[in-house]
Amino acid sequence: MAPAPVLGLDEFCSRHIGPRAEAAAQMLNFLGYSSPEALVDAAVPAGIRLSRPLNLPDGWSEHEALEALREIAGKNQVFRSYLGMGYYDCITPAVIQRNVLENPGWYTQYTPYQAEIAQGRLETLLTFQTMVIDLTGLDVANASLLDEATAAAEAMRMCQGLKPGRAVFHVSAACHPQTIEVVKTRAAALGIEIAVGDHQTMKFGERSFGVLMQYPDTCGEIHDYSELVERAHAAGALVVVAADLLSLTLLKPPGEFGADVAVGSAQRFGVPLGYGGPHAAYFATREALKRHAPGRIVGVSKDSRGRPAYRLALQTREQHIRRERATSNICTAQALLANMAALYACYHGPDGLKRIASRVHLLTEVLAAGLRKLGYTVSPKQRFDTLRIELGAKASADILKLAEADRMNFRPIDAHAVGISLDETTSEADLTDIWRVFNGGRPANLTPDALAREARTGYPPTLARGSRYLKHPVFNRYHSETEMMRYLKRLESRDLSLTTSMIPLGSCTMKLNAAVEMAPVTWPEFSRLHPFAPRSQAAGYGILFEQLEQWLAEITGMAAVSLQPNAGSQGEYAGLLVIRAYHGSRGESHRNVCLIPTSAHGTNPASAVTAGLKVVPVACDKEGNIEVADLQAKAQAHRNELAALMVTYPSTHGVFEERIREVCDMVHANGGQVYLDGANLNAQVGLCRPGDFGADVCHLNLHKTFCIPHGGGGPGVGPIAVARHLAEFLPGHGVMNLGGQRSVGTVSAAPWGSAGILPISWIYIAAMGAAGLAKATRYAILNANYVARRLQDYFPVLYRGHAGLVAHECILDLRQFKSVTVEDVAKRLMDYGFHAPTISWPVPGTMMVEPTESESKAELDRFCEALISIHGEMQAIESGAADKQNNLLKNAPHTADMLALENWNRPYSRERACFPAEWLRDYKFWPAAGRIDNVYGDRNLICTCAGMEAYSPESS
Repeated sequence: MAPAPVLGLDEFCSRHIGPRAEAAAQMLNFLGYSSPEALVDAAVPAGIRLSRPLNLPDGWSEHEALEALREIAGKNQVFRSYLGMGYYDCITPAVIQRNVLENPGWYTQYTPYQAEIAQGRLETLLTFQTMVIDLTGLDVANASLLDEATAAAEAMRMCQGLKPGRAVFHVSAACHPQTIEVVKTRAAALGIEIAVGDHQTMKFGERSFGVLMQYPDTCGEIHDYSELVERAHAAGALVVVAADLLSLTLLKPPGEFGADVAVGSAQRFGVPLGYGGPHAAYFATREALKRHAPGRIVGVSKDSRGRPAYRLALQTREQHIRRERATSNICTAQALLANMAALYACYHGPDGLKRIASRVHLLTEVLAAGLRKLGYTVSPKQRFDTLRIELGAKASADILKLAEADRMNFRPIDAHAVGISLDETTSEADLTDIWRVFNGGRPANLTPDALAREARTGYPPTLARGSRYLKHPVFNRYHSETEMMRYLKRLESRDLSLTTSMIPLGSCTMKLNAAVEMAPVTWPEFSRLHPFAPRSQAAGYGILFEQLEQWLAEITGMAAVSLQPNAGSQGEYAGLLVIRAYHGSRGESHRNVCLIPTSAHGTNPASAVTAGLKVVPVACDKEGNIEVADLQAKAQAHRNELAALMVTYPSTHGVFEERIREVCDMVHANGGQVYLDGANLNAQVGLCRPGDFGADVCHLNLHKTFCIPHGGGGPGVGPIAVARHLAEFLPGHGVMNLGGQRSVGTVSAAPWGSAGILPISWIYIAAMGAAGLAKATRYAILNANYVARRLQDYFPVLYRGHAGLVAHECILDLRQFKSVTVEDVAKRLMDYGFHAPTISWPVPGTMMVEPTESESKAELDRFCEALISIHGEMQAIESGAADKQNNLLKNAPHTADMLALENWNRPYSRERACFPAEWLRDYKFWPAAGRIDNVYGDRNLICTCAGMEAYSPESS
């Protein structure tokens, strides 16, 4: 390794990659290779190798990358936004911003599949569900979805599933336009007919299965929907209401006027605008429909001591068990943002939220009164935070121009009407500025205080909320910053994150999320822009998008990129829609068969079905590769209907399949397109490119390969890269006039998806540079092979590729053990301070390990030593030296209070239970719960904070 230049700045790449040069040399020597390049030459098929470096800039130091991005951010202009349409500026309490949003103890957690070491964020997600249930007046809520528009689309699909044989979904024309677009896109793929119209004149028939309304509607009007609900129910249709959460502190909740489903966004509960995301959507429904609800639901169960404990309820019902029969995709969640919204509600409490809502409503009434005095017609009569202002003979363009000159954005409605939506950040001075615009740029002789004394607020009984909400102590206990700070720290301490140890989850790529990458997320130039602000005010974002798209296209070998999909699952869905649109443009709309290997991610068949495709599974051989003969037979059998093959590369089994070019050629020869799942791109960047060996579409998980953190199960970003012949079909957006005539439509509510976190990936690529990215890939392969070789004598590596090597992950086979399960090993690893690898997927009874390039040799050795030690414990159980049931693994994990028990009645010592490795004496992470009873939790589904009372000493 060449020494750094004497005058050079510190190289970011050396900070990102874990093994130091000396340690890497030891690992390579252990594997029998002279260099990382030699190892890669043996592991990656020569026929797909990239023969040149990536055409990307050289890597920068952290300081240089930040300075360059600061210059780009400076080209964004943050105007005061009154655009509304479901997006609002808000105030993120500093205690939440600093202790959650900017805290790696919260943003580096993984999805809480190992619940015993995820009790903190599970508690907060349960709080989120409780908040949504209370505010909507419904019985059950999930732990978040991606955005309001896709939540509405999920509701539509759920309603259709509950009303088989019906095909018409009614949508109020007064819904937010981006919601209507997303619903239409989702419906077209599923053969659903969308009827958009005035809700007051809607006619429901025997083909109607549901209806969607906005509450308050997109122009601010609050409707009494009770009569419409009765008509819809009489016709056998279900009712979905997209409701503003803050308004529900004052308005009758949807559940009380008969809605079956409520959806919406929790963004205005302390989550920055971020030019469109990420934001947590909510989804609530009735008790009778709870097992049809999409996404994740956090439930209350009990642990091995009978104490209450949280877990994901029914967590595998969709993507892992039902696969192609799935009705939704469980990977669509925004956990970190849901946590922030829930904590915002805790910090303010019911009274605080009502004060915020009442103030917004009062300011809206005061603004309306002033505008009327200036001679304007203002509607609607019943409103919360939004006004429609009729301008008479004045042109909207003139008013908008005056507003922009004063750094304000109003919503254009038509040639002679504009809209204004107020929010938590609005002040009395803002009202004065708005009146000045409507007074031709001259000060208006109006005083907010005087008008406020005359304002009439509140609602008639048919619209007003009478029920209480947020009564649980969690919403009434943490209103001082001291109490909130301590509560957040307690929650954080119950969760294992990357701040504790490596998280070696196969296929999930839990690499470093560097602080320098995270810092720009909260810069106001990125965080406070409304997604529908004029593009001239977002020139910095425009540069960032253009550069990121170019870089990702070069990395994948593709021609064009869309950043709109805001999750990997959304990327899969969008990519398949592009393929369908391509076939349709060639007069081959009948092509609807999607071939998917049996080893594929569970999201693949779920996404294929969502895109309206018929899934046909393809077998894998004993080496874990696609069974080429089976693929050929099925491709030929379906050659007239073949739309696509979905393939993960390297394979889900952790190897580079030698015949990938042949596989792609075979699909093309039978009229199909190749969709490459980019979940494993971490093993390809800089070494090979999907577009070069035959892929037509590739989605990229920026929350994996490109360092956006998982945030406890979200946020994510899943852009798609496509070959040149597919570029014209990429997603568009009507509100921002994106996309051409052949666009597949809109797949996410915001034009560029979760734009607010794209600076993370920009910094990563810019700071790593072409050489750094390729080096990271080589070290990912090195680390994986080192772990595989160290453990192979204890846990056989199930699949290997060329030269007996793996790619960036490996599958360890535990099926030879009869008395101990892979789940037992997962729980015992917690006692050693580790999160388990991915268990029992893609092969039951195995562990899939992905160490990533960010982990040092010392950490890899610690992990391997933990598994080797556990192997010894397993052998003792298998041989009969330890009891088959009362043993270290079956009783794992061991909690701190177990150690403190006076009556220790186990056939092993406390020390062996809790301190099985020497390093634990220096630092010990204590699991917050004992082994959780999953079956009990599913049979007794409790998914609100109130359910915890069932475990009180009095009730027991």
